[in-house]
Amino acid sequence: MTEAAEMENALSLERFARYVAWASGDRHRALELYTLNTQLSEALYTPLQVLELALRNRIHTIMSAAYGERWFDTAELLQAPHQREQVQGALAELAKDDKEPLSGRVVAALTFSFWTAMVSPIYENLWRSTLSAIAVKPDGKRLSRKHLSRPLTPIRLLRNRIAHHEPILHWDLRKHHAIMLEMTFWLSPPAARWCVRIDRFPGIYPSDGYQLASENEQLS
Repeated sequence: MTEAAEMENALSLERFARYVAWASGDRHRALELYTLNTQLSEALYTPLQVLELALRNRIHTIMSAAYGERWFDTAELLQAPHQREQVQGALAELAKDDKEPLSGRVVAALTFSFWTAMVSPIYENLWRSTLSAIAVKPDGKRLSRKHLSRPLTPIRLLRNRIAHHEPILHWDLRKHHAIMLEMTFWLSPPAARWCVRIDRFPGIYPSDGYQLASENEQLS
């Protein structure tokens, strides 16, 4: 068996079929695309991680200053049901493990969806009164809530695809990578500079790009 055939068996026909279609039936090229997808997914982990941590920590810092470090225990502050469920789930897990429910432990247990929800439309009033302090442009100007909420939605979806080992080559990865870095600079310039120093994405992404047979599937 060829390497491509062996990988096709290992990955399942359904999963590998996407790459075969992108390669117009050329299974050797399909394996190359699968390899590139894996490498780019790995490379994007760093900017995704840094962005998530910067967003989480800035929100927690600002909300703690305004409402106390247990701000997430205040029911009226959390507008989305899934956020309240996540907090209760985190507390339950800590209790199950016989760990003290320190605020840092609870915050660390909350997912990216919790933090992206904090800049969704339901928090417009809180953004204006408090949350707008989490980020600032290089010129010192505050951002609107939409500056974060609009790009964070596709980034969260991209993050989930990577976490579940799904194809991402049909996304505009260079655009989303640039947006991740820009938002991280808004939230934490030191974290962004550190990320840039170790970021492997620019070296992994082909300098001349790549072509997929199903161009109509290209996502923004």
